[in-house]
Formats: sequence, C-alpha cells, structure tokens
Amino acid sequence: MYAVGDCAPYRDDLSSSFRHVEGLFNSGDLCFAQLESVLSSNLELSSCTRMGCSSVPGVARAMKDAGFDVVSFSSNHALDYGRTAFRDTLRHIREAGLYLTGAGENEAEARRYPIIDVKGTRVAFLGYCSILPQGFWAEENRPGCNPARGITAYVPVEHDQPGTPCRVFTFPHPDDLKHMTEDIREAREKADIVIVSIHWGVHFKEGVIADYQRYYGHFAIDAGADLILGHHAHILKPVEIYKGKAIFYSLGNFAMEEVHNMLQDQRQKGQTGQEMYSSKSHLEMTAISDAFKTTTRCFPMDSYMTMVAKWEIEDKKITKVSYLPAYLPEDCAPYVVKSGDPMFGRINDYMIKITKDQGMDAGIYRVCGDEVVLT
Repeated sequence: MYAVGDCAPYRDDLSSSFRHVEGLFNSGDLCFAQLESVLSSNLELSSCTRMGCSSVPGVARAMKDAGFDVVSFSSNHALDYGRTAFRDTLRHIREAGLYLTGAGENEAEARRYPIIDVKGTRVAFLGYCSILPQGFWAEENRPGCNPARGITAYVPVEHDQPGTPCRVFTFPHPDDLKHMTEDIREAREKADIVIVSIHWGVHFKEGVIADYQRYYGHFAIDAGADLILGHHAHILKPVEIYKGKAIFYSLGNFAMEEVHNMLQDQRQKGQTGQEMYSSKSHLEMTAISDAFKTTTRCFPMDSYMTMVAKWEIEDKKITKVSYLPAYLPEDCAPYVVKSGDPMFGRINDYMIKITKDQGMDAGIYRVCGDEVVLT
C-alpha cells in the first residue's frame, strides 16, 4: 500500500501529472493521497481565504485512473471558495469512485470514515485537519473538515520582564482529541488496520514539529492507530517510530503545481509569475523560512523533495513500513528516485539531518535497494 502528500494538479492534460507513478500505484493494493485543491467551476473566494487553491473537477477522475483509492479533503483550502464549491468537490471525489475521508456535510459526516476490504483485510482511513481558518471545521449543521485543532500558549521566558521573548507551547484541542480517540477506538473494533491522515504542522520551516503534533500522533497510536500519515507543511518532515508504529510528520508536496498555477485570480488574468514574495498576505509566510530567499522556483527548493510512503501487510498486520524517495521536477510531474540517482542520497541525507535536529532517532532510515526501510 502507498501514500503521498499534497496534490493540486492544474494543467490541460491532468493525467500527465501522474505519468511517472501511475504504474506503481496501480500495481499496489491500496493508494492514498491528500487533495489540496477545491475541484469546482463555482469559484468565489470566501472571506477567510488567504491564497485560494483550486483546480477542475477532472482531477478526481485523473487521480482514480492514476491508481489512487482513498482521498482526504481535510485541508486548509477546503472552503476557500465557499460551501457550494466544497460540496462540488465532495461530489466529484465520490463520482470518480474514490473513497473520501476527513470532510463532510456536517460533523457526523466529516467524522465518518471508509473501511475498505483489501484481499480480506479491512483497512480504515480516518482523516483530520489542524490547519483551519475560521469556519472551516465541520459542526452539527455546518459543512467542513474533521478538526484536530491546536491550541497555542505564549509564555514569557522571563515573566517579570515585560516585552521579552516568549516560549510557544501547543496542545490538542480537548474536544477534538476526545473525538479522535473515540473514533480510532471504534475503528479498531471494526477494522484490522487503522490509518490516520492529518493535515497539520508548521509549513516551510525545516524539520520543525509542533508540540501538538506529537501529542495527537502519540494519542492516536495509544488509541489503536497503526500508521499516521501527515501532510500540509509543503516540505518533508521527520518520521518517528512510536511504540513500533510509524508517524510520517509530513509526506511533502506530491503532484503540486507551481504557485502561479494554483491561484485562480492569476490564471484569470493570464499571469505567469508567482505572487508569494510581493503579496502582503503572503509576506508573513515567506518570512518563516530563509529558503524563500534562495529558491529558483516558486517554493523553496526543499519543497520539491518528496516521498511515497509504503507499507506491507501480512496476516492482517503491518509488517514493514518504508518510503520511496521521489522528486518534483520543473514540469511538476513527480517521479520515484532510484538508489543510483544522487537525488536519492540527497533526500535521505535530508531526512537524517532534520530527524537529528528534532532530537529523534535518525537510525531508522535504512537503505534497502530503492527504498528506505523504517520498521
């Protein structure tokens, strides 16, 4: 089984986004992806949107043809264009024959998750989102994402010295954590394998993992999850092995167009240059990482290193977890990197470095042929 991070293709030939990987994914027994973009022709920006991310309905069918089976639409962009476009996207995902997780017409539907029979093994896919503009999470009578919100506390380092720096602590939202652990325990009773997908983390900041992520990841595994698939950060983040289970803190970008192809207002104006460095609404984001100052493309250069998570199941248990290093070239059609390619070593060295920087065990990355085995 395979999983990838954020996907937001937008081009005339949508299938070309996956041309290097469709053979791999179609040969697998199950394949998961995070859908980053709204799929609708009803596009009117909502008031909370900072950078609208949209594409066309055909993306869902292209993903199905490329071998994907399960899609999470639990994204900080899910309601960029309002409720009509959100509902359109859910419909297009389902009509393409994809299983949907992490989003719905109301809270009950957003918490609902598919259980898929794969050669006699029942696999549950639960989806959550921590990166939520106001009103983007589902409530009893409101559509949206299944929330796993974080609470931030700013504590002065020297409490008696006004104006001095603060330490930042983050924690899971108590209600969301309660719902998550309840749902995982329920899925544990119904399924053989429980996979949890979470849109979370500090975007673009090399290696950094927020406290709330570790709490959610550990509590999820304690409740019965077998594997955590993280995304949103637009760069790779460490993999942690907790109680023998893998937590991918960020799978990175996958079939992600350059920024100017994701911005609907720029497409309408026929612009080809990206806007992230000059737009007032994005200056805070680009200030997060110095890598924005040296990039030769729209995103920082480490945003183009990515991976395909892979796991194997025997006797209804995960017996092996690994990843396949991958790269997103200038045509934004990702490909899996072979071990003889210098990029393979570059990606693995990057993973080792950021894992050490976070005080985690970097000895888990063991190269075996064209993959990196974790457990």
